[in-house]
Amino acid sequence: MKTLIYGGHVIDPANRVDGLLNLLIEDGKIIWAGMSMPEADRTIDAAGKIVTPGFIDIHMHEDPVEGGKIQPCIFDMMLRQGVTTAVGGNCGINVYDPSAYLDIVDRDGAPVNVAMYAGHEYFRKAAGAQDIYAGSTEEQKGEMAKNIRTALDNGCVGVSFGLRYVPGADKDEFFRAAECCRESKKIIASHVRDDADGIFDAIDEFCAAGVEYNVPVQISHIGSMGGFGQMEAVLRQIDSYKLNGLDIAMDCYPYFAFSTRLGTPTYDPGWLDRYHCGYDVLEYCEGKYKGQRATAETFAEMRRNFPECITVCYVMKEEDIRLAFRHPGVMLGSDGLMNNGQGHPRAAGSFPRFLAEFAKKGTLSLYDAIEKMTAKPADRLHLETKGRLNVGADADITIFDYETVKDGATFAEPALPPKGIEYVLISGEIALEKGEIVKSDCGKAVRK
Repeated sequence: MKTLIYGGHVIDPANRVDGLLNLLIEDGKIIWAGMSMPEADRTIDAAGKIVTPGFIDIHMHEDPVEGGKIQPCIFDMMLRQGVTTAVGGNCGINVYDPSAYLDIVDRDGAPVNVAMYAGHEYFRKAAGAQDIYAGSTEEQKGEMAKNIRTALDNGCVGVSFGLRYVPGADKDEFFRAAECCRESKKIIASHVRDDADGIFDAIDEFCAAGVEYNVPVQISHIGSMGGFGQMEAVLRQIDSYKLNGLDIAMDCYPYFAFSTRLGTPTYDPGWLDRYHCGYDVLEYCEGKYKGQRATAETFAEMRRNFPECITVCYVMKEEDIRLAFRHPGVMLGSDGLMNNGQGHPRAAGSFPRFLAEFAKKGTLSLYDAIEKMTAKPADRLHLETKGRLNVGADADITIFDYETVKDGATFAEPALPPKGIEYVLISGEIALEKGEIVKSDCGKAVRK
């Protein structure tokens, strides 16, 4: 079947294209682009709309697996935002063996294409090192490395770390896991070990592995690591590494509050001093105090009785996040995490919000915003046929109304869908039309 998308304004930063063009699709690929109207079995009128490569979320947290099947929640949210490829396994965390996860996607399909990192913490626990505050043995380090290498051989795009979440992982353990990428030159990505005023030493620690093994490094959600007044200096630090030869980049989400679970080391003693705040900056997203701000009493109670509770912490500085997105080394990543439909609105709103809050308000141009959602993450992951609209590229395409596009998710209702996403095509199939999911298994496993 041939599908013609006509009348739309095509923005494809990977090919430096920005103008009115028509696209013809067949067998999951783009086979023609031009100004005429070739014959097609199906047409999509994109007049007055923006046509772009499907958005790529380089940093999100995948849906769980139950009974051997993925339980779609956040992947549906990704699709409604215009995302066609989502990268899970971030921050060192896999919900399931990543190789087996990709196998399930191959077997059953998914709402979006799925790529996976091999998560250091996942393989650490699988090797028997269950205590995040304790070190690991030589035998456990060897088991970790062996299993991480297997995951990389099976197509994972790199190794992710959540060094903040595993205080017991020392330099040797970290380097042993990072070295697994040395031969393949795949990415190491990390939620680094510290934030706020501790971010600078944490970046040095992480980048040391990139320098040692000559592998690309990705600093995860830079806004929630250095968005407390440190961003200008952090970006200078990153630029210094870049000019000294390190392949380094960052992702960021377009919100001014971070989210994590209450029991993580982020909220270990000292967090109030680190963020120069009181308990009331923290909001509970689940449980008996859902929607309420914390007090000293409820914080102690909830951290003791419900450490899995997802929280939102309102301590980031808006000017730091806008500064980060103006930097050429920063791309968009949602860091989306949901638990039974509860969590931070970034899981359902990041990409439309980026257009509405950052492009429309002039933080950066529409063209640059599209580049940070398409070409930059595709290039970072070496996805040669995604994030672009040239002939031969995968027909992963997002069509949206720039006048009306905006996020719908709020901190009170984090799963609300966005507006203005008209069509999403994955491998040439219409997966979403007028904001509604019409086919939920178009996604395939993306292996490298």
